[in-house]
Amino acid sequence: MALREAYGIDGTPLAYRVTGIEDGRALVLLHGWAQSMNCWGSGVLDALAANYRVIAVDLRGHGYSGAPEIGYDDSKIWAGDVAAILAAEDITSDAVLVGWSYGGLVIADYLSECGTDAVAGIVLVGAITSIGRGQQGGRVGTAMRDAMPAALSENPGDAIRALGSFGTALTGDTEGVGPQSQALFGASLSTPPRVRAALFGRQVAHDDLLAALDVPALIVHGTADRVVDVSAGRHAAELIPNATASFWEGCDHGPFVEDPDRFVAEIIAFVSSLG
Repeated sequence: MALREAYGIDGTPLAYRVTGIEDGRALVLLHGWAQSMNCWGSGVLDALAANYRVIAVDLRGHGYSGAPEIGYDDSKIWAGDVAAILAAEDITSDAVLVGWSYGGLVIADYLSECGTDAVAGIVLVGAITSIGRGQQGGRVGTAMRDAMPAALSENPGDAIRALGSFGTALTGDTEGVGPQSQALFGASLSTPPRVRAALFGRQVAHDDLLAALDVPALIVHGTADRVVDVSAGRHAAELIPNATASFWEGCDHGPFVEDPDRFVAEIIAFVSSLG
């Protein structure tokens, strides 16, 4: 599972890893705010790789990807990042884009700029699809609201306390997943504060895009999500013409952590339905 690199339209290096079936259908996994390609966990990645060609991406400013000073507020740049990785892997059709949290917004950015020619379907996992004041598709939960603005601070003490206040919001009950919970917390802290802040410096509405979307979508969202309110998932499910909604009762922001077997099964069932 070698680390590979593509380049965004502004020259930013974008790191990603490819596993699985070389000529299989491509699943492109886009992580959330202040996370990395490792967020999905080895068990989920291995299970998906047994069925598909899995491309796990570090978004710009995160993980091993470059962290430029500007560009985080530009949908064209985010769209160009996804397009660059698809091009680097010679993917021109039938891809499935899977976005967790902020990754859902990146998917919407890509679709708004590049269309669906290369895409067979999308999966939104605890995701936002718009961002900014008054955007129903970007409504955050109590844990995110409580952590702001300290979670964006350059002061280590402030940031540690704020990001730590997420508690188990990213994982649900940490019994048995303590190491993964700590890894997610570590990824949040390792994302530069200026990047954490810049990702929120946007006002983007994608409701019209969702309402006209011409590929199927699967929405997976926990009803107890404290990072992205479940109403954001319901909003996407109501707008997208061909949407399958799976609302997990009592689940928080990380369905793939709380029940990886169910998560993988729902992904496989959805992708299989695409033909």
